[in-house]
This record gives sequence, C-alpha cells and structure tokens, in this order.
Amino acid sequence: MAQQRTSDEGSFLGRWRDRLDLFANAYPARFAITVFAGLNLLFAVLLATPWATADGRATPVVDAFFQAVSVVCVTGLSVVDMATHWSPFGNAVVMIGVQVGGIGVLTLASLLGMTVARRLGLRQRLLAASDSNPSRVRKGVVKEGQAIRLGEVGGLLRTVALSVLVFEAALIVLLYPRLLLAGKDPLAALYEATYWAFMAFTNSGFMPTAEGLEPFATDPWFLIVLMLGVFIGSLGFPVYFVLLKHLGRPRQWSLHVKMTISVSIMLFLAGGLVYLVLEWGNADSWGTRDFGQQVLHAFFLSSMARSGGFAIDDLGLLHNSSLLVTDMLMFVGGGSASTAGGIKVTTLAILFLAAVAEARGRRSMEAFDRRIPSDVLRLAVSVTLWSATIIATVTVILLEITGAPMSFVLFDVISAFGTVGLSTGFTHAGLEDPAKIILALTMFAGRIGSVTLAAALAASQKTQLFTRPEERPIVG
Repeated sequence: MAQQRTSDEGSFLGRWRDRLDLFANAYPARFAITVFAGLNLLFAVLLATPWATADGRATPVVDAFFQAVSVVCVTGLSVVDMATHWSPFGNAVVMIGVQVGGIGVLTLASLLGMTVARRLGLRQRLLAASDSNPSRVRKGVVKEGQAIRLGEVGGLLRTVALSVLVFEAALIVLLYPRLLLAGKDPLAALYEATYWAFMAFTNSGFMPTAEGLEPFATDPWFLIVLMLGVFIGSLGFPVYFVLLKHLGRPRQWSLHVKMTISVSIMLFLAGGLVYLVLEWGNADSWGTRDFGQQVLHAFFLSSMARSGGFAIDDLGLLHNSSLLVTDMLMFVGGGSASTAGGIKVTTLAILFLAAVAEARGRRSMEAFDRRIPSDVLRLAVSVTLWSATIIATVTVILLEITGAPMSFVLFDVISAFGTVGLSTGFTHAGLEDPAKIILALTMFAGRIGSVTLAAALAASQKTQLFTRPEERPIVG
C-alpha cells in the first residue's frame, strides 16, 4: 500500500510538473507574469505579518501589498515610513526583495538552477534569454542580432552574479567610511552602507533612516557614489556581459551596448543642464544656492529621474516645467534587462532614428554603421503606445478617485510605471485604498514590461499565410 501511495503521489506530481513545463514552453510571457505575481504575493504575506513591523502589529493588507509590489518591482514608492515601520526581519525582507526584483525573478531562478545542476537546460536558457531581451517572448524568428544569444545565457548568468556582488560591494566600500565620519556606530554604518548600496544598484530608492538624504544634501562624495550606483544599475546586465568580453575593444561592442551607453549619457547630461536652467532662482528648491551646489542637485535629480528614486529636495516645490521634464525622463527610464524601468533608452533611440530616416528619405534606420530592421521599430512603437495608454488610463482613474492636481497624479503614475519611486507627495499613507491598489498594479505592469504584458494578453498568435491588398492612408 505504501509503495502504491508513493507511486500515485509521484504520478500526480509528475503530471503537474509536465503541465507546468507545457505552460512555460507554450506561453513564456504568461508564465513569467504568473511567477512574478506569485513572488509579489509571497512578499506581501511576509510584510503583512506582525514579525515584520517594529511595533509588532500587523501591517494592513493593502499597505503590505503596496509595499511588497514596490519592493519586488524595485520602485521605491511608499505608503509607510520605510525607515521606522519595519523590524529587522521586515528590513531583511525588503533588502532581499529588491535584490530578487532587481536581478529579475527568471534570471534568479535560472541562476539557482545552474548553481545546483551545473548546467542549463533549453527551457532555462529560453527563460533567461527572454528576461534579458523582451523581444524573445514573441513567437517566431527574431531577426535582429541579440545582445545575448541563446548559447551565451550561461555566461550572462555568471555575469549577473558577479556584477551584483562586485558593484554592490564596491558601493559599500565607498559609502562605509563616509558614514563612519558622520558619527555612525561601526555596525550601524555597515548596515546603512549596505542598505544604500542595495537600493542604489537596484534603482529602488528606499532610505534606511528617517532623515533620509538630508545629512548628505551638500555632500558631493555621498551623492556622486549614489549616482554612480544608480547609473551602473540602469545600464543592464547584457551591457556588462559585452563589456567584460570586449572592455578594451569598443569596435566589438554590440549595437545595443553602444546605443544604451550613448543615450544614457546624453539624457543624463541634457537633463542636468535643463534642470539647472529651469530651477535657476527658485528659492524653494536649489535655485538660490551657490553654483556648485546647483550643479550637484541638478545632475543628481537628472540621474534619479530616470530610475534611481532618491530625492534630496521636495519635488512638489519644483517648477511645473521641471516636473514635466522629470515626467519625460521617468517615462524613458534606463537600459533593457536592467534594474531600471520605463520604455528603455533603446526604444527612444529607435523612435528618434526612425524620424531621422524618414526626414532624410531613407528606407531603413541606421546607427553606428549598422542597419536596423523595421520590425524593431514596430516593437518600439508598440512598447511606447502600450505604456502611454496604461499611464493615461491610470491617471484618469486616479484623478476621479482622489481629486488631486493632475500634475501630481501624472507624476506619481509615471513614477510607478517607470519603477522610479520619486513622488510629489501624492503617494502617502492617507491615500485611498483603491488608489493604492491601482498604483501597485501599475508598478507591476511597468516592471514586467509592456512587451511581455502584450504578449501574455494575446489570446492566440497565429501565422498569417496570406497577404491582403496594400493601400496607403493619409498620415499627418
């Protein structure tokens, strides 16, 4: 009887495993969303327990759900005081959550599988490849050269583990002495340095102390280290992978790497200069400080606006023009397969290259002596339109629920979708529960990516075996 029960149980588990494998292979995007949703719910349960709070009382379900999504989606928006609300256990859950969310749940799963099995199966390679390149969720042949090819996924995963350890350790080393000089106890300084390092590299933006960045608001060393951590985290693991292979040979860099680095630097410089001009003379922000501090604050915000989420100044006191610029930067975000959100810098580059090609009468897009196929443009347009539609819809709903000023609501919605974490004050503890849930779902949609979401929602993907007659509508 015992052997028969074991056999029946094994058969039952085997059937469920086969069904899971079939679902993952047939619908990788839906499988990714299911796994990621389960992870968010798991952290929500952990944060809702009395053990996770400093006062020993359970966190309200909606607040726990919001914070769990914000943590796992490495966003940084809060409806509780992150520095004082959580117990040591709760803070540990938060720090683990941002690591899991920053690396990518599927990449982490594949990494653990490789560590245990010493090899990667085809399914694990496909999952990790789709996490490093969202266009792989589409069925059929991906025509453009990938930054990470299927056979290189094992190397990518080793790069992920190495880069996380090295970059975060370097940030801790750079921040720890400064915290000691600030009078922190050695153990407290080590904890805070680790917390700041984790939140900078994962682009989360949570702060370990109630005073936040106020003690370091004029400290170039501390702020520049945070900016460096955020910038590196926003480039993406495929970029690290290529740079480690061809660090001294820029000609061997892929088009993805060149576009990601160049556009990221241009946005950082342009954003800093624009903030410097727009906030000049604004006594409510940094506009009346000495020139050096104005430059520091302007470029710090430029770095954080695309994904970092750390804030020195009250963003609600910025000029409306600066808020609009921040909306634009948050919407763009960082690099693909990075800890950053947004539509990604390569998507912006593709749209710009398409406009340039059309203005010059060229039939194809070109960059760095490479031709970019038209299906990449279709994907870029799809990502942009899906993202804009989600943001617009959520903004309208929240305006009806809260009645708050549109500039503040739009700002926080884009921040949520772009997993940035900056806020004008719209997102707070007193926000209505329906609004918190909607913002949490917006963060979730922004983290999994509009490409994955669109592929998952598609009822079927069929190959069309015929071509309809062509006709050109009037555009413009």
